[in-house]
Amino acid sequence: MAPLLFLIRFLLVSAWIVLGLLTELLVFPLLRRRGRQRVVGGWSRGLLRLCGVRVRPLGQPLMREAALWVANHVSWVDIFVLNSVRPTSFVAKSDIRRWPVIGLLVAWAGTLFIDRGHRQALREAGRQMGACFEQGDVVGLFPEGTTSIGLDVLPFHAGLFEAAVQARVPVQPVALRFLRRGRRAPELAFVGEQTLVANLWFLLGAWGVSVECEFLPPIGPAETLDRGQIAHRAHAVVREAVRRVEPDADAAARTPGAPAGSP
Repeated sequence: MAPLLFLIRFLLVSAWIVLGLLTELLVFPLLRRRGRQRVVGGWSRGLLRLCGVRVRPLGQPLMREAALWVANHVSWVDIFVLNSVRPTSFVAKSDIRRWPVIGLLVAWAGTLFIDRGHRQALREAGRQMGACFEQGDVVGLFPEGTTSIGLDVLPFHAGLFEAAVQARVPVQPVALRFLRRGRRAPELAFVGEQTLVANLWFLLGAWGVSVECEFLPPIGPAETLDRGQIAHRAHAVVREAVRRVEPDADAAARTPGAPAGSP
């Protein structure tokens, strides 16, 4: 059944991607910024449904004011999960732009790409983030800098937290937990040497996939913390939420740690 399910979903997702790219070319020039954001949010929700991924938002996401959302990173799906809750501008490595098809989609979703090999990369990214904050937007950041299997959280890099400090916007930690049929599912992660094709084969052929997207209490701009302190606090609460395991979960899901790779 999995190969048939994969084929059906693959065809539907391919058509949806083509529709998205045509929308960018033909419709976006006619829309204002907020209109484009609404289209991207709706398109992201449609993509996840066609992939068989159910998103379950938890907590109270900041939905109106400018904010920085910082989340653990598990898969290429993460961008569209957060976009399905609120249209979000993301900060990502420039390498992602070169991913087949997905690179085009994340660029379309409003991603701010940075070249970490460039000395001015952080400064330029901070400038772009500040421009988003000034317009009342939310910016998404995966401060681990790579993906993991989703059962633990790697240390957060603090550099890009400075943009939120300078703009005096709240930082909201977000914990992403991938599940399959109600149990934690590290096999859904896009890590290590796995190819995008292999990841898609598993995801599109799987039943019962869901992502719990837990929005944790914001770290407010009124608090006199520097970027390192904010990053440390955000990491602590995200890690606690990510490592939370159901009492009846598989033993495999209780064992954190696996080599994390950069897709």
